[in-house]
Amino acid sequence: MTAQLHADKVAALDHEPLDWRFKGIPASWWGQTAAQVSSLHPVFFGDGPSGPSGPVCVLRESALVHNLTTMANWCTDRGVELAPHGKTHMAPQLVARQFGAGACAVTAATISQVRVFRAFGVSDIVLANEVVDLPGLAWLAAELDADADFHVICWVDSVAGVELMTAGLAGAQRRLDVCVEVGMAGGRTGCRTEADIDAVARAAAASPRLRLVGVAGYEASTGQDVTPDAVAGVRAYLRDLRATTVRLAGLFESDTVIVTAGGSTYPDEVADTLTGDWPEQISVRTILRSGCYLTHDHGLYARTSPLPLRPALEVWAQVVSRPEPELALVTMGRRDVSFDAGLPVPLNLTGSSVVKLNDQHAFVRLAGNDQAPVGSWLPFGISHPCTTFDKWQLIPVLDDEDRVSGLVRTYF
Repeated sequence: MTAQLHADKVAALDHEPLDWRFKGIPASWWGQTAAQVSSLHPVFFGDGPSGPSGPVCVLRESALVHNLTTMANWCTDRGVELAPHGKTHMAPQLVARQFGAGACAVTAATISQVRVFRAFGVSDIVLANEVVDLPGLAWLAAELDADADFHVICWVDSVAGVELMTAGLAGAQRRLDVCVEVGMAGGRTGCRTEADIDAVARAAAASPRLRLVGVAGYEASTGQDVTPDAVAGVRAYLRDLRATTVRLAGLFESDTVIVTAGGSTYPDEVADTLTGDWPEQISVRTILRSGCYLTHDHGLYARTSPLPLRPALEVWAQVVSRPEPELALVTMGRRDVSFDAGLPVPLNLTGSSVVKLNDQHAFVRLAGNDQAPVGSWLPFGISHPCTTFDKWQLIPVLDDEDRVSGLVRTYF
């Protein structure tokens, strides 16, 4: 089952005029629309005054296509559905491409993110959190009542949360679908004991405003370690998720039970543990929520993802200073690139490395014969796409010849 969105609203993004709000893009594009720019297929890093003013973030079209196809085929082969986490990019144009590759929903983390996707008519959303604010619950209730084709699932992990949600949804015509969240010791949200899980599940099933439809978890909540011991811990946790689903079988209020987990580090473990050989009395949909697969990276996920993906996200910057023989300062800093899961990686400098970031500068320690003359453009790979995307409102998509094939808007 593939999710839907309003294609006309997404297409309208290509017809909004570009201007000074979008950092990095050439000033020569101002006043034109994304469609007009893309139709010309300009070489992005051209010479002269018509090029970008760095730093600038770009996406690689060929890598996006490869990653979309690779993940779609993997999901089909492994018998799982995909609800990619939209918080990674918050870009309706990329959600549309993920839906086109067969995604069954988009995942969000907050009500604000859900509102963005609903503004573009997204029909199926997984809200991977417990909602306890009354304004958010009131908005969800109104959306559900206004649109019979809108489907949303969120989490519950406490009896108190169930009570707040029940009160906040008073008067709603449709019930809100929920999954009881199973947590991981030392991890993030989610029930920690069987007793807590069962109490929350019973409370949700008894609520007149909620409908218990499944079990949810996040196997990477304590990190993305891929050592044998860490992977064994992930598998044990996923087995608990499976056992919980079987134990609660009599409480679910839908014909098909949703079991959902997943980031971009352990998809094989999720598929191995949560598909196949369920008891006959349970019909299960296994839904993976990976988000970073779409762009992959040159750092965290390059080290940990088991899938043959390609990095699609780059940040380019110019060398602005060479104050020491082995040091280059480039016009890219913490305001432009992720650094929470590793520093940027120079792509054209084989022995050099980024050793420090300021707000607007990167310190590149040069090695060997690497050259970085003042004024030259340098590309950098990133580590952790989520915290690079949120620094850019408009991202050019480039083909393998550095020609612009599209422009992607983000909404953070």
